[in-house]
Amino acid sequence: MEQALEQLQALLGKGKVSTSPSVLEQHGRDENFPEVRPPLAVAYAESREDVQTVLQWCHTHGIPLIPYGAGTSLEGALVPVHPDNPVLSLDLSRMNKVVSIQPDNFLAVVQPGITRTALNEALRYTGLFFPVDPGADASLGGMASTNASGTTTVRYGGMRQNTVALEVVLANSEVLRLGRPVRKTSSAYDLKDLFIGAAGTLGIITELTVQLHPIPEHVHTMRVFFPSIQAAAQAAYAIMASALPIARLELVDELGMQSINRYMGRGYKEQTALFLEFHSSTAAAIEEEVHLVEELMHDAGASDISIARTQQERTEQWEARHRLYWAIVNAHPGHTFIITDTAVPLARLPELIAYAQQLLAEMGIQGSILGHVGDGNFHTIIATKPEDYTRVQAFSERLVRQALAWEGTASGEHGIGLVKRGFMVEEHGASVAWMHRLKAIFDPDNLLNPGKLI
Repeated sequence: MEQALEQLQALLGKGKVSTSPSVLEQHGRDENFPEVRPPLAVAYAESREDVQTVLQWCHTHGIPLIPYGAGTSLEGALVPVHPDNPVLSLDLSRMNKVVSIQPDNFLAVVQPGITRTALNEALRYTGLFFPVDPGADASLGGMASTNASGTTTVRYGGMRQNTVALEVVLANSEVLRLGRPVRKTSSAYDLKDLFIGAAGTLGIITELTVQLHPIPEHVHTMRVFFPSIQAAAQAAYAIMASALPIARLELVDELGMQSINRYMGRGYKEQTALFLEFHSSTAAAIEEEVHLVEELMHDAGASDISIARTQQERTEQWEARHRLYWAIVNAHPGHTFIITDTAVPLARLPELIAYAQQLLAEMGIQGSILGHVGDGNFHTIIATKPEDYTRVQAFSERLVRQALAWEGTASGEHGIGLVKRGFMVEEHGASVAWMHRLKAIFDPDNLLNPGKLI
C-alpha cells in the first residue's frame, strides 16, 4: 500500500497527499458520530483533473474514497463503514474558487470547496446573496451533497431549489454536466437533482451553478417568548398559516436560551423563544406586519415580544442562533453530541415537538430542542458520555419512528450517513431497491462513499 500511495503522490504532485496522523484523524470524524475512523490517506484535489486522477487511482487499486469538504457534516457521512478497511479521503477544500458571477442572470458558478461565507463575501458589491444558511460555514459541494438547508429555507428553499446545474465526475472518471443555467426546464430526466443529497455515493461534484437573490431592503426581526414549547410551536404554525413574508422562523427552547446567555454573555429571557425575520416589500408594510405578528403571538400566549430596531440588534440575534450549538458544546466539555433531525408535515410539528419533550422526560435525558420550525424541521441536541450513547441513540430512533408514522422523514437536512440507514426501507419502501440499482449503474465497483445512505 505504501508503494501505491507513493504512486498517487507522483500522479498528483507535491503536497497533495497526506498521511499525517492529525490530518487523518480530522478526516475520520464528524460532529455526531461516536467513533473516529481515520482514512488510509488524504488526497487534496485542486482541479477537476485531480479528481479524475484520484478516481482512476482508486479504480486501479480497488480503494474506496469518501469526499470531504469543510468537515461539518453529521450522521457519520464522513466516517468509513469498517474501521479496518482502507479508504481514501478526497479533500475538495482547495477547489474554492468563484468561477464566475453573473448578476444579470442572478447566478454564480463556483467550485465545491468554497464556503457559503466566502461566496457571499465575493458577492458583496453586487446587491445579491446566496441564501442557503445551515449555520455552519459549510462548503457548497458538501451542502449540495446533503441537500442542506437552514434558517432561510422557509422563504428561499434549500440546496436543491438553489442549484440549477452541476458538473460531476463519475467513478469511471467520466465528466457529466447536469442541469442548465435557467430558472426552469422540462427537458429529459432530472439527473442533477439525483446527485443533490446523494452524499458523494454516485459521483464527485466539481462545479455548481447556484441561484442568487437580491439582498432584501426592508427587513424586520423580533424575538417572541412563550411559557411553554407547545405554545411556541403553535405560534409558529399560526405564522405559517398567515400571509406574512416570513424569511426565518426559528425555535429555541429554554435550555437553549440559558446556554446562549452563558456562552455569549447575553441577557435574553430564559424562556422558549421564536426568532423571526420578515423580508417585506416596502417600508410602509413593516408597521402593519409588526402589528399583525404581535396580534398572532399574543393570541398564541406569548409572554414577551422584543423587536430588533437596528442592524446590529438583528445581527446579534442571528449570531446567537447560529452559535447555539457551540454554546451547548461549551457547557458540556468532554461529551459527544447527538443531534436529531426529523421533519414532519407542518400540522404535525407541534405534536412531534411535544412528543420529543415527553420522551426526553420519560427516558431521563436532558436535551435542547431547536429548529427551523417554519418548514416542519427541528433538532434535539443531546450531550452524552460513551456509557449513555446507546440510550440516547434509542431516543433518536424512537423520535424518527414517530416522525415516519406521521408521514415525516428521518432527516430534514443532515442526511443519512451511517446512522440512519436502517430507516430507509421503512421510509421509502420498495423504492430502496431501485436506489441500489442506481448506485450500481453509476458506481458498479462500490468505490464512492460505500455503505452510506442505503
